[in-house]
Amino acid sequence: MPATHHPRVPAWPPKSAPRLFVAETLAAGGTVRIDGNPAHYLMRVMRAAPGDIVILCDDVTGEWAARVSDTGKRDVVLEVLEQLRPREAVPDLWLCPALLKKDRFDLILEKATELGAARIQPLVTRRCVADRLNIERARAITTEAAEQCARTALPLLAEPVKLDALLADWPENRQLFFADENGGESAAAAFRAHKDAPAAILTGPEGGFDDAERAAIRAHPAARPITLGPRILRGETAAIGALAVWMASAGDW
Repeated sequence: MPATHHPRVPAWPPKSAPRLFVAETLAAGGTVRIDGNPAHYLMRVMRAAPGDIVILCDDVTGEWAARVSDTGKRDVVLEVLEQLRPREAVPDLWLCPALLKKDRFDLILEKATELGAARIQPLVTRRCVADRLNIERARAITTEAAEQCARTALPLLAEPVKLDALLADWPENRQLFFADENGGESAAAAFRAHKDAPAAILTGPEGGFDDAERAAIRAHPAARPITLGPRILRGETAAIGALAVWMASAGDW
């Protein structure tokens, strides 16, 4: 007998469906109005039309399928259909990178989001080339990175603080792994020994920490100096590399 050919069931949701984070907490049956740059992206770039599916995330409940119900000149209305995934579990790790030149710090923001940092706390140190951060632009970078790699959670992005303020207000129960170019414990070994407790990684600026800053960090009761190997790493490489080693040690990879 000839083989029976069954019609192919389309993937749900469609793999080509665009992804967006939204500010509203999502629920089945609700409606969401998208405007500004996200609406431009949906209508002009993705050519979304009524009936098309869009994946929405709210950074609270998780990921949802929504259907375009209406498009205007400057906005898109979506009907929320069903939840696809709950918000992902995120290891309790902060990344505390010193500010770098804009393009290099942009890379840290993007890759820290992809790798799963729970919080990004930018630092201002004496040798920082930059001393401020456009926080709205930075949030746009982390949001786009999360959308691109199908995350359901965004890192908490904090305003930059000076190093002395960070150390003065440091929570007692959070280990501070200090990536010190002068050496320390092996990062991988230190991370494995501490993988189930709150932690943070501190990395420096283009010119490194000065002697007084290094001494202040090492004197802090929560600090644990680590080495990232025998090579001198650029600031962005140190931050991204240390974060990747942490995630591998914590079982997130």
